[in-house]
Amino acid sequence: MSKRKGLSLEEKRSRMVELLFEKKDFFQLKDLERMGPKEKGITAQSVKEVVQSLVDDAMVDTDKIGTSIYFWAFPSKASQNRKGKLQDLSSKLKELESKKKETESQLAKAKAGKEDTDERKEVLSELSLARSTLQQLEADLEKYRESDPEVLEQSKRETSSALEAANRWTDNVFAIKSWVKNKFNVEEDKLDKQFEIPSGFDYIE
Repeated sequence: MSKRKGLSLEEKRSRMVELLFEKKDFFQLKDLERMGPKEKGITAQSVKEVVQSLVDDAMVDTDKIGTSIYFWAFPSKASQNRKGKLQDLSSKLKELESKKKETESQLAKAKAGKEDTDERKEVLSELSLARSTLQQLEADLEKYRESDPEVLEQSKRETSSALEAANRWTDNVFAIKSWVKNKFNVEEDKLDKQFEIPSGFDYIE
C-alpha cells in the first residue's frame, strides 16, 4: 500500500485558519498543537511553523498576556483584511492600465517608421513587465478564492478587464508589424529581430 501523502503548507494554513474561525477563541501554541492533529489533520510538529506563517501574513493575530502568548483569528477581521488586500490589488491593476495606455501611445508613434531601436526595446520591456505584473496579481488573487467568493468574483472581473487590455495591446503590436511589413517590404523574422520582438510573443490565454 502506498504511503499517504501529507498536507501541503497551504493546506495546513487553510485548515488552521478554519479551526480558529470555528472556535472563535484565544489559544496558546500548545493548545493548537493538541487540536491541530485531532481536528484538522495537521501534524503537531508543523503547527508552530504554520501558525507563524499565518501571523507573518497578518491572517492570525497574536499577543503576549503575562508570560503566555496567545493566538486568534476571527472571520470579521479576516474579511476586512481580504477587502484591504483586494483593494490594494485593484489599485495596482489601475496603475497597470495607466502604464499600458502610456506604452500604447509610444507604440503608436512607432508607426511613423522611426528607427529608434532603443525606444522600441523599452516599449517591449514595458510590455513584458506589465504581463509579469498581471500574472503576479492573478496569483495573489487566487489565494483568496476560498475565503471571500463575492469579493473575489469582482476582482476576477477586474483582472479579466486587465487581461483584455493586455491583449488589445498585443493587437497593436501585431498591427504595427503588419504596417511596417507592408510599408517597407520587410520579412517578418527580420522585423522581429530588428525590433527585438520575442519569438514566442502572442496573446495571453
